[in-house]
Amino acid sequence: MIENMEEKGSNSHVKRQKGGMITMPFIFSNEVCEKLAVVGFNTNMISYLTTQLHMPLTKAANTLTNFGGTGSLTPLIGAFVADAYAGRFWTITIASIIYQIGMICLTISAILPQLRPPPCEGEQVCQEANKGQVAILYVSLLLAALGSGGIRPCVVAFGADQFDETDPKQATKTWKYFNWYYFVMGAAILVAVTVLVYIQDNIGWGWGLGIPTFAMFLSIIAFLIGYPLYRNLDPAGSPFTRLLQVCVAAFRKRKLTMVTDPKLLYENEELDAAISLGGKLLHTKHMKDIYHRFNRHNIITISFIVPYH
Repeated sequence: MIENMEEKGSNSHVKRQKGGMITMPFIFSNEVCEKLAVVGFNTNMISYLTTQLHMPLTKAANTLTNFGGTGSLTPLIGAFVADAYAGRFWTITIASIIYQIGMICLTISAILPQLRPPPCEGEQVCQEANKGQVAILYVSLLLAALGSGGIRPCVVAFGADQFDETDPKQATKTWKYFNWYYFVMGAAILVAVTVLVYIQDNIGWGWGLGIPTFAMFLSIIAFLIGYPLYRNLDPAGSPFTRLLQVCVAAFRKRKLTMVTDPKLLYENEELDAAISLGGKLLHTKHMKDIYHRFNRHNIITISFIVPYH
């Protein structure tokens, strides 16, 4: 019995080692390098396109806008893949590798003269980048946007996963994690818009892009090394899928009358636990009141309180 108690105690000790503040350096390193690369390049991207690739200002601004818009949409894809299929750890890992490939291509194009138009001499008209050189730029930016879309929506949530909210001791550390997270991100952005931009303008774009590329490579290694320490939660399903299911169920059952007792409504403790704080979804009359208020003004609506079976 003593041996069983010791074995059980050792198992619980191993379990307690999963997650916690010890995982933060591995997670922060990945996000810091991503911020260095994205912010450092975005801040000075217009200069790179006009001075190195000799793009007209309007074309360079349009390229910058397209890259920013794509980078803002890809987190929707990354979040969906992480929540529904791959989980946050593997989404961050694969996205970081994709991002690394994009940064390597961009750095190589900044180093090799063959991948850039020749420099301007005197007052001659600068030769604009050809289609092949522009294609390398666009592929690099697309890979960077896809990689960033897998990293940004997952890192904060993955860090929060390292703390068990049911444990009072770890619940208080969650706030400490968020404080450190935003402090580290602010410091990374400050370095990106000062040091990296200075290097790009005064030393060269090879160093200005090579430093965050090499830092990103080290962050991937560090992130993978921390794998035995992480709390890896299984994918709980995408909220987009649940939202679509609710809309479909609400439309199909819009003519059903509301039950008098909320306990008669469909409940699934296994599904509700992952999307609620208390492990159970609470039923309210807020939407019902809005429904009746709108109906008094002859506005056509559908009820979102649906007995789903």
